[in-house]
This record gives sequence, C-alpha cells and structure tokens, in this order.
Amino acid sequence: MKKHLLLVIPILSITLSGNAQDKKDDKKATKELIGVEADKEIVGDSYNRWSVEVDFGQSKGGKPYADGYFASDPDKFLGGFQFNHYGIGARYMLSPKFGLKSHLSYDDIKNLPGSESLDFRVQHIQLTFEGVVNAVRLFDIQDGAKRFGLLFHFGIQAGQMSPKMNTAVSNNKGKKELNGGIVVGVTPAYRLFNNVSIFTDITINSNIRQHLNWDGSYSARSNNLTGSLFTTSLGLSFAFGNQKIHGDWALIQDKKDKEIDALGNRIGEIETLMNDTDKDGVPDYLDAENNSIAGVAVDTKGRMVDKNNNGVPDELEKYIDKTITNNNNTNSATVTNGMLEQLINDGYVAAYFDPNKAQPTNASSDNIGFILNYLKNNPDKSIEITGYADELGSTDYNNKLSGDRAQNVKAILAKAGISPSRLTIVGNGIDKSVDKNSDYARRLVRKVVFKIK
Repeated sequence: MKKHLLLVIPILSITLSGNAQDKKDDKKATKELIGVEADKEIVGDSYNRWSVEVDFGQSKGGKPYADGYFASDPDKFLGGFQFNHYGIGARYMLSPKFGLKSHLSYDDIKNLPGSESLDFRVQHIQLTFEGVVNAVRLFDIQDGAKRFGLLFHFGIQAGQMSPKMNTAVSNNKGKKELNGGIVVGVTPAYRLFNNVSIFTDITINSNIRQHLNWDGSYSARSNNLTGSLFTTSLGLSFAFGNQKIHGDWALIQDKKDKEIDALGNRIGEIETLMNDTDKDGVPDYLDAENNSIAGVAVDTKGRMVDKNNNGVPDELEKYIDKTITNNNNTNSATVTNGMLEQLINDGYVAAYFDPNKAQPTNASSDNIGFILNYLKNNPDKSIEITGYADELGSTDYNNKLSGDRAQNVKAILAKAGISPSRLTIVGNGIDKSVDKNSDYARRLVRKVVFKIK
C-alpha cells in the first residue's frame, strides 16, 4: 500500500494543502502533517562538541619500587585511599561517536600514613593526547542508557617525575626525569543537566621510558624500561557552545533517515485521512455526514441525497415506493411507517456533536429534520431522545454532557412545533463501543439517537 502511495504523494499533497499562498505556509502545513518536533530531534552540528573536565582522586604507582617501599597498605580495604590526584582536561567530539581529548594532571605520590612502607614522596606531572570513543553511541544503546554515558579513551602521554625528599636508598630530592608511554582508561558518566555531567574515571599509564622508581630512587637495570601508574578519580564535565545539549546525549538523526521517517509518517497520515468509515465512497476528511446508510446515494460531501428536502433520503423513498408497489395487499402508510420506525430505532438517524459541545453539528440538521417530519406526520407517536459522549473526560462530566445534548435536541424539536410531552430525554453518559484512541471512531459516539414510543 505504501509503495503505491509514494507515487501519488505529490498530488495528494496539493489536494490536502488547498490553495497555499506561499512556500512558508506549505512548510508549516507539512510540518504539522508529519508531526516533527524540532526540539526533540537534532540533526548535523546542532549539539555542543566541546567540553571541559575537572577531576580529583587517587594515583598509585604500580611498579617499580625499591625494597621497603610500596604504595598500598595490605591491612586496609583496597590497599587504602588518599587524595593525591588533580586534573583538568578538554575534549572535542569529531562526531557523536568519536573525539579527541587532552588532559593535564598533577599527582603527589607518597606512602600511606600509618603503613609499613618507608617514607617517600614523588611529584608527577603528566600531559596526555588521546582518542575518545562514545561506547553508548557506538553500540547504539542511547535509548536504553538515557542519562548514562560510557567513554573509552586511549593515547600517548608524557610526564615528569621529581622526588621531593631523600630516602634511605637515594638522595635524589629535586632531580627531574622525563618519561612517556601509553595511557588507556574508561569513563562512566551521568548527565545532571543538559550540559553538565558527573563522571568517574579509571586510567592506567604505562611508561616505556622510566628510570626512577615511584619512591624516588633509581630502579635496578632490569626494571629501567617500564613503569605503571593507576588513577581513580571523580569529576565534572561542562559542555559549552550555543546549543542546548552536548553531543554525548543529543538526539542525533541522519538527514536522509530523517527524510525517510518523515515520509513514512506522512504516508501513514494520508492513509488515515483516506479512511471511509461509512463506506460511501467519500473519504472521512471530506465527509460531512460520516454515518450515511450503505447503498444510499451521497453527494461530494458524503451527505445522503434528498432533493425534495422532506427529510427522507431519495434512495430510501425509492425503496419504500418499490416495496409498496410489490405489496398491493398492504396498507402503504403501515409499510412506510414501519420502515421509518426501523430506520429511526436502529440508529440510522442520529444527531452528531463536536468534542465538548452540546449543540449538534450543522451536518446533523437534516437528520433532526427527518425526526421532525416523522413526528408531524404521526401525531400519535412519541419519541425518546438519548444522548451519548465519548470516553475522553471524567464520568461525571460526560454524564452531564450527554444529558445536555439530548436536552438541546429536544429543545430544537419543541421550538419546531412538537409538544414537549411527546419528547423524553435520557443521558446515557459514555459510549464505550469504539476505540477511544481513534479520533474518527469517537466521532461516531458523540451523538443523540432516537427511539419511537
């Protein structure tokens, strides 16, 4: 069905738009039809790429150490903890999935107070250049992750180590050593606001050129080539730019995919507009009387044809005349009235209402006129007028609304000359016989129906 509709979209677009005055009106109408909400879908560069990050936590040298020196206390949980790491960095996302970052940190590495390690203290300053991968985007799980994020970063680093005290095995205080290597880490994050997030970071440095131990002494020759540093930190990330949200969490959609989705939505709307509830050949969006009787001729607005304006559709009059002709032994008035009563009692003749309105629609005037003509031609008959409402709104509200609808139809008939004593009203409240989520279905139950007494 949708493939065929693709061929007629240009024609239908012109039909549904009417006589548009300019391109601006066309775009507005198209946006309303498609239902795109611009503040919920961001395309291309419409998100902030830059962010500044600050963090603090703990750094521990893994190896090497001279005998008698170590960073952890085996008697404490996870070896103990001390704040000795401070850092600041900047990140730029090339795309929602990949980016670059640089990070400058200061580490004051020393033995834990109260531990059995000999005293030492080394200052470590480090600068990194890294690539960043947004894992949530990469694996396309942002809908489930919502405010959570997960970044991986890896690259190269250069650092300077400087002992700040002489130790039992060396007198290297004040000396400096440059070293370098690789760095890798993982950063879970949680968005607090559109451009502010809190994160934790676990980073491992591996120095491929290191001659100093982490206690400040020179290591043995066998350990001179490698060293490792473990950092755990907590921090805040601040995105900046002219957009409402950072790319880590922005709702990104490719332009081509957006156009395809919009076209699919538009086709769905057109299919809905082309529905024909009463099967009279006139689509619902053009049908002024969407309850016409099957087989009865209608005009271009879906209204049953009644050229003599007597309240009875011409097709029904032909059927009645034919029935009378083929049944010569039956009183014509009895046949006619019997058929009319069935037509009325079965709900084919009804008045319809707009949402939350108690006065019938203009299109219902013919049906009320039908009832009026019947009552005038049958002065011994009375009629029960029953009002209904759809499921939207509270029960109390709809009970009153259905009663008001019946009362207003009664008032119309009374003003047209029918004695109020022949008219009784019933407010039946909500009609739950249709899908309450369907606008077109709800139109059929916002009504007043009649029953001959």
